[in-house]
Amino acid sequence: MNTALEKLFGSSARVKMIRLFLSNPENVFSLEDVSRRAKVLTLVAKRELSLFRGIGLIKQKDQIMEEPCLSRGEPVKLKDGTIKIKKKKFNGYFLNALFPFVHALRNLVLNAAPVDKEAMIKEINTIGRIKLVVFSGIFTNHENSRVDLLLVGDSMKETKLDKVLKNIEAEIGKEIVYAVFKTDDFMYRLGMYDRFIRDILEYPHEKVVNKLNI
Repeated sequence: MNTALEKLFGSSARVKMIRLFLSNPENVFSLEDVSRRAKVLTLVAKRELSLFRGIGLIKQKDQIMEEPCLSRGEPVKLKDGTIKIKKKKFNGYFLNALFPFVHALRNLVLNAAPVDKEAMIKEINTIGRIKLVVFSGIFTNHENSRVDLLLVGDSMKETKLDKVLKNIEAEIGKEIVYAVFKTDDFMYRLGMYDRFIRDILEYPHEKVVNKLNI
């Protein structure tokens, strides 16, 4: 995370939550959503949301969420075979598009101070034997790309991969589209001029790790 922004805004939690709302202006989040996606403690998220509301950065409205009724961890089924649904009311939070500094804030937080790519690479390298890391899409400001992140390597731990990707998403404030390949599979598809692979490599991208020399 950019330490200058942390100092400017008071904490990394605040920066991540601001990124979340600015990167998803159409979304309505519950307190639990904000805590999970920004990877901050619920008490911290609640405090920051109160601050954001107080200055007018976000608004709040009641939302209704439908979820299956569970019995011993399993969905309860009705006689016709459908799953019994319960409705839950919760406070929803969303970006106030009329906040007077929203454009300046977006330029500062999303553009002027991007996420720390070096820290991301360091974390990605803990997943396994990484041979190729390609940033595209959201990381290169070309959101029409097939993926945001391409990873190629071996002995990659799935649980570690999932954790690292969630950490990255928490930092940038948005879910990313990614593709993961084992080295042999990737090289085979590259040699066969696989359309998916070619689309990624022919579109604007940045090879931040390239041990394959491609």
